[in-house]
Amino acid sequence: MCSSTLSSYSFLTISSTFFKSQFCPPPFPSRVVACHVGSNSNVQKHVATDLKFVLHDALHDSGINTTHAREAREHFCSQIRRFTDIEKGTSICINRCVDLGRTALYIAAEDDSLVSHSSVPLPVDDFITRLDDLSMDYCPHYSPKYDSSPEKFLESIERFLYIHKGFRRANANVLEPRALYLHSVLTHRSGSAAMLSLIYSEVLKMLRLWSLLHFDAEIFFPRDALTLPTGYHKQKSKESDQAHIMTSGNLLVEILNDLKHAFWPFQHDHTKTLFLRAATAANCVDRSDFVGESGSQIALAKAAQHRLDRGVWTSVRFGDMRRSLSGMCIQCSLSLLSIF
Repeated sequence: MCSSTLSSYSFLTISSTFFKSQFCPPPFPSRVVACHVGSNSNVQKHVATDLKFVLHDALHDSGINTTHAREAREHFCSQIRRFTDIEKGTSICINRCVDLGRTALYIAAEDDSLVSHSSVPLPVDDFITRLDDLSMDYCPHYSPKYDSSPEKFLESIERFLYIHKGFRRANANVLEPRALYLHSVLTHRSGSAAMLSLIYSEVLKMLRLWSLLHFDAEIFFPRDALTLPTGYHKQKSKESDQAHIMTSGNLLVEILNDLKHAFWPFQHDHTKTLFLRAATAANCVDRSDFVGESGSQIALAKAAQHRLDRGVWTSVRFGDMRRSLSGMCIQCSLSLLSIF
């Protein structure tokens, strides 16, 4: 967790011992908590070999085993260290240096460990196999006639994914947790635009590897709440399509932003930033005569505050602070390793 992010929590006035004592950046010089690293190569080298994060330390000090979460974060960082400036701006359809499917599963593995407290880690390799099997399952649907028609080829992939396999877009306005993690989407077939785009791109990359894809394919990333990701022949693209190309670096940011927003405990007034919502909640709780918010917003704020005061990190309606903070921590990892 970055220091500037942590300092923003002072306005929450949460009385629990955890929030009072554990969110302060420790005074040890070896601990990396800054949000941004400059061009100093020595600092970057230090970051690359000694990434430590306050969230894991705080949970560990509270008696929670974070071994698997730390391992998942280390594997995540080992993947994103492979990014180059060119690679992070490359379309997810042609990315090669970073295994985006595996990287997304490491994000899921960290959160799964923090939430489930399981004695075994999420089986990342098993879900990688399931993702590869998805591409293999498409092969009987392939026809040589598609070689002369990129449009028909892409239509056949979309029929396979969205009809035969039943993948569907989760409502972006009410995202369920399982729609935000790759392993859950592979299991339940309902996912966010980012997850469905990732799955689509992984299928395209496998088909290209098997010499079944002979043209420059691109994925149209939808910016609305309901549309499915679709493919198109890049040579026939329009200028307006450029805004809908998802790059490798932006995909990871999109995934983490979805997690931050979905699990943030203060869900009222989505026109405000996450921290402004928390600040408003603190204001509502501290001032019983506050008249700047509706009764429902004040009730939601007090409910979220009360649960956090009691050390309850999660509930069905009021988010999950662990997973929201985990998303923020991983974004700090991206920044520290010069991915932004």
